[in-house]
Amino acid sequence: MTARSFLTPLLPSAADYRRVPRSWRGDLVAGITVGIVALPLALAFGVSSGVGPEAGLVTAIIAGVVAAVFGGSNVQVSGPTGAMFVVLAPIVAAHGAGVVPLLSLLAGLFVLAAGVLKIGRVVSFIPWPVIEGFTLGIAVIIFLQQVPAALGVAAGKSSNALIAAIEALPAVSWPQSAWAAGAAVVVAVIMILLPRLNRHLPASLIAIAVVSVAYAVAHVPVTRIGELPATLPAPAIPHVTLELLVTLSGPALTVAALAAIESLLSARVAASLADTGPYDADRELVGQGMASLASGLFGGMPATGAIARTAVNVRSGAQTRVAAITHSLVLLAVVYLASTAVAQIPLAALAGVLLVTAVRMISVSTVRSVVAASRSDAIVFIATAVITVSFDLIVAVGIGIAVAAFFALRSLAASGGVHRETIDGPALPGDQDIAVFRLDGALFFGAADRMTDEINRVTNIRVVILRLSQLQVLDATGARVITELVHSLERRGITVLIKGVQDRHLRVATRVGVIAALRHQNHLFADLPSAIEHARSHVRRAMAS
Repeated sequence: MTARSFLTPLLPSAADYRRVPRSWRGDLVAGITVGIVALPLALAFGVSSGVGPEAGLVTAIIAGVVAAVFGGSNVQVSGPTGAMFVVLAPIVAAHGAGVVPLLSLLAGLFVLAAGVLKIGRVVSFIPWPVIEGFTLGIAVIIFLQQVPAALGVAAGKSSNALIAAIEALPAVSWPQSAWAAGAAVVVAVIMILLPRLNRHLPASLIAIAVVSVAYAVAHVPVTRIGELPATLPAPAIPHVTLELLVTLSGPALTVAALAAIESLLSARVAASLADTGPYDADRELVGQGMASLASGLFGGMPATGAIARTAVNVRSGAQTRVAAITHSLVLLAVVYLASTAVAQIPLAALAGVLLVTAVRMISVSTVRSVVAASRSDAIVFIATAVITVSFDLIVAVGIGIAVAAFFALRSLAASGGVHRETIDGPALPGDQDIAVFRLDGALFFGAADRMTDEINRVTNIRVVILRLSQLQVLDATGARVITELVHSLERRGITVLIKGVQDRHLRVATRVGVIAALRHQNHLFADLPSAIEHARSHVRRAMAS
């Protein structure tokens, strides 16, 4: 494979815009719609991350357009997300907001490398209960992180969202906190009620506008966003030292892992919502990596695919990347034309937006389905959610996958079995000295010993026939156990015949020594009647002697 053929599928092409002549009107409408929806979220995520609202806007604009052009989905919308700010907030608290652009560059390089190495399909191995537990945990963290802002006070110093929220409560001061809480409550009520009247209206933007205008007219004393730059910052390489690179390498890997997981999950969801073409997982990682690189150069945050904004994009009629590009242009227009108005938005109003966003991330029906599916799925779901809230997002995913793998292996091991069979047809003298065992299901490292213990317990037998044709899984450990079983039986004077080794298992059986363990090479049979006849001849010779 040449370098060109390897890299070409990861790069933009004219095929990305083949539908534009037919879909451009719908793409523009969808892009404007999702841009309006994204504005308050971009501001809120920037503020909550500790890097400021301008960083949220820059990320949505720069990363949004780069990911749209270079990503692997036709309708993915990228930018700052709730899951990302959950990770960024403790990093900012520990190292300061100044490290975020460099962190974005490092994380972007890691994600880009993952795409070039074509490991995008790894996300398909994440079990559904882990994904839902992860999502629930993120929603709880987002909600808890907004409690101090909704009350007009600073969050506590703890990196744990629950503890930080509790630490902030003593600082609550009335009536100052009442004004902040009122802004958050009004925003939440409007966001909940307005879609019931007209679901096409941008509820979050309208809610923020209502509260901002009312509080500005009444001169309510609440903390506001404050002055924003009226232009995009010039690109610049962040300050970097060797010590800083070492310090940020671990957090950057965490951010990169989260960006990859969330982006690929979002792209997969987008592909299932409408017929907008398949997504390329590896190219999506390349695009998201480049998006975070570009965002970091402009002083922004790491970016990911945003499931909520992508869903709005698809449901608004998007068919091509033009919609996501338009979304970024809408936000760019806000920077140049409306930065003064945006500066008057109360921070508590943004907290209200995120409180509602967190609640909407939790689907009661989905939670009920996961918990009711099976006890093991419920355990994986709950464990992932609890660990996400209590410790770390990436650790939660890792532990969730490990727990899910344990239950999956246990279930696979339980599917295997050993069954002793009777010989078909009229019984002949000496048949009582022949034992036929059928091995079913999986014979692998988690089940091998249990399946062979029963065979080892046989007594008063001259010949054992092992039927392997129904064996679905055979790994090296399973093959080794069969080898040891054959040796054990042969040492006891019991002749072992093997019938029906499948072609897909023959290679591992040969290499591990199953075939070589047989007393003679002609003790391997393709059909059962031949094996039984050979066993009977052994018994007859033994009885004659």
